[in-house]
Amino acid sequence: MADRFIAIDVETANADLASICQLGIVTFEHGEVVEAWGTLVDPEDYFDWINIDIHGIDEDMVKGAPTFPDIADVVSMRLRDQIVVSHTSFDRTAIAQVRGKYRLGDIPCTWLDSARVVRRAWTQFSRSGYGLGNVCETFRIEYKAHDAVEDARAAGEIVIRAIRETGLSLVDWLKRVTLPIDLQSSAPIVLDGDPDGPLFGEELVFTGALSISRREAAALAAKAGCSVADGVKKTTSILVVGDQDIRKLAGHEKSAKHRKAEQLIAKGRAIRILRETDFVRLIEMSR
Repeated sequence: MADRFIAIDVETANADLASICQLGIVTFEHGEVVEAWGTLVDPEDYFDWINIDIHGIDEDMVKGAPTFPDIADVVSMRLRDQIVVSHTSFDRTAIAQVRGKYRLGDIPCTWLDSARVVRRAWTQFSRSGYGLGNVCETFRIEYKAHDAVEDARAAGEIVIRAIRETGLSLVDWLKRVTLPIDLQSSAPIVLDGDPDGPLFGEELVFTGALSISRREAAALAAKAGCSVADGVKKTTSILVVGDQDIRKLAGHEKSAKHRKAEQLIAKGRAIRILRETDFVRLIEMSR
């Protein structure tokens, strides 16, 4: 269902993101809340006073509460194959960390960061002020802060508001958050490689949507010694393709840079095409 999504929020007992002590999941359909579910969770870990001061949950409150493995199937059932909204990547990372802690495996779903939506939907939040509390105060969205169900509902309502005010659909927003905040300021990024870098002499070009900003990726490449160019040409030796784009079909589903690189390869040019994941690993291994 194109207009159905799940909003999620967690609270943690301490600085370890796997120490989830409360979880809330809210289901939205046709712009309305259709179900809200939440529970306290025994993190099987200590509580830091700083965290208690934020959300008010302590050891006594979670006595007798389920551990995460006890609710893992319920969480998986609700998130599986859904678009899942969280405000910033905190909650997404916490879910990944706690599932890793208990060796539960990943849940197949599509994540949408509502903070990234906010930064692109309203210019006043593009650089700052896009925290959940400030955005809700601005738009008079009432909720109880640091209650997992309430925070999840608020994040979902923000996405609904962005959809209604921008005219972009939920699916459109999945793509929009991968693009620059200001679509008019995506100037070409050209950098010289560090001559002391292990990959000095390589000329690298990026194409497609990356999980990190293009500028950050270019800085990583340049530090490793690669010169970064804006377009594919005869001197190009590496083309890095966003992980999402590498899975697209052949032909014109590929970007113009990707197609040009393949044409040059067919003519005998030595161009290596890498997905973003392998590029990041290459940089790490070359250090």
